Amino acid sequence: MEQVLTTTVALRRFAHVDLPAIRQTLLDVHADAYADDMTEFDERFPWFVDHWGSNPGYACVIGYDGNEPVGFAYGAPAAEGREWWREHLTEPPADTSTFAVSELMVRPRWRKTGTAERLHDALIADRPEALAVLLVDPDHPKVEALYEAWGYRRIGNRQPFPDSPNYAVMLRDLRDPARVLNDG
Repeated sequence: MEQVLTTTVALRRFAHVDLPAIRQTLLDVHADAYADDMTEFDERFPWFVDHWGSNPGYACVIGYDGNEPVGFAYGAPAAEGREWWREHLTEPPADTSTFAVSELMVRPRWRKTGTAERLHDALIADRPEALAVLLVDPDHPKVEALYEAWGYRRIGNRQPFPDSPNYAVMLRDLRDPARVLNDG
């Protein structure tokens, strides 16, 4: 019988300076979230945590059920002039300031509870950037459809590492979520 969760997940915000205190929590949630589907690429997750967390603009939101971490979302602003998603648009928007959503994951027991959307929304709330960008494994069309429901649009594909999937590049206008960004 499937367990129905009735508790409220509390969201806590963290920044670059907090990474040493939250790093193991991120690794533990990742290990649980990918317990049945860990690839060699996924095993490099600690490197990604350190890489993203080293950015002074790093932002992270962790959801807790009591003291138990249930999921997280994190990212950082893209360096101005290095918006790698530009190659997918024929006409980039006037303001290309971008927040890169690097990771969003929820432990299996808390999936399909709205926790992922709450984590995502808290992460991008009040961002000063004009756009948000993320990569989605196209082998997970339900995840891609979820991001589309949150205002993202697929604008192309990108394989950032030789051993990574060829991800779908998804972009969202943070100032006008109803605005559809045209792909190239």
